[in-house]
Amino acid sequence: MMVGMMGAGKTAVGGELARNLGVPFRDSDAEIETAANATIAEIFARDGEAFFRQKEAQVIARLLKAAPGILSVGGGAFLNADTRALIHELGVSVWLKAGLELLWSRVKRKDTRPLLRTPDPRRTLAELMEAREPAYAQADLIVEVSAGASIEETAVQVRAALATRPDVLA
Repeated sequence: MMVGMMGAGKTAVGGELARNLGVPFRDSDAEIETAANATIAEIFARDGEAFFRQKEAQVIARLLKAAPGILSVGGGAFLNADTRALIHELGVSVWLKAGLELLWSRVKRKDTRPLLRTPDPRRTLAELMEAREPAYAQADLIVEVSAGASIEETAVQVRAALATRPDVLA
């Protein structure tokens, strides 16, 4: 399970890792958008964040019970204590830990991030990061994401971290 802030590379690195391991890749945001026939931004605007988070938790619970694979979840998903507990019970969480400057460089030109639709999105990103890091720190494994590393290189780092868990990569 790939967790972390928006822009950390959860989807890109998770997809690459799944290809390397020959397992399915799933993205909870993509699954939610398919089920709702709407984008995350549209769901936020229409139904609000609380509704979205409720549906997100349900989708993640369903995906965790599917065939083993790599799952990427939205940046806020790991904040839910029940979701964290379920992830810990049924899988292994990997926090892709990236610094603010790297995250900002990756998200500043995208208008698909509803939580960053504020007068000062960089400050909002910093505040979200500060608020979320205590939850992310509860992940089973932590992989530092560096600005110079490719998706492939980061996937290799994640695989190496997973290899420290004999129950995962047997």
